[in-house]
Amino acid sequence: MIKIKSPKDIEFMKVAGRVTAEVLDIMREAVRPGISTGELDRLAEEHIRKNNGIPAFKGYKPSFNMSPFPGTICASVNEEVVHGIPSFDRILKEGDIIKWLVW
Repeated sequence: MIKIKSPKDIEFMKVAGRVTAEVLDIMREAVRPGISTGELDRLAEEHIRKNNGIPAFKGYKPSFNMSPFPGTICASVNEEVVHGIPSFDRILKEGDIIKWLVW
């Protein structure tokens, strides 16, 4: 079923898209050797909340999992495929490849 969006819905989606794009820009500027995935997560959450948003991943608890997701972003490094949990102990090194998701 296709749901037709109202003008209010569309405006809300524009704001959410803008904030998400800004978070990606912040991450692109911040990512470097020596930064932790936890710090990247903190930057993302700070910007989302500053813009009156709520991080969609944080606290998400699928029925098949015992623990809610602890991060604002998924931060997967190198061979990790998806849904990497951000951590202040996970420090990026020169040559690391990081993939992140923000919702």
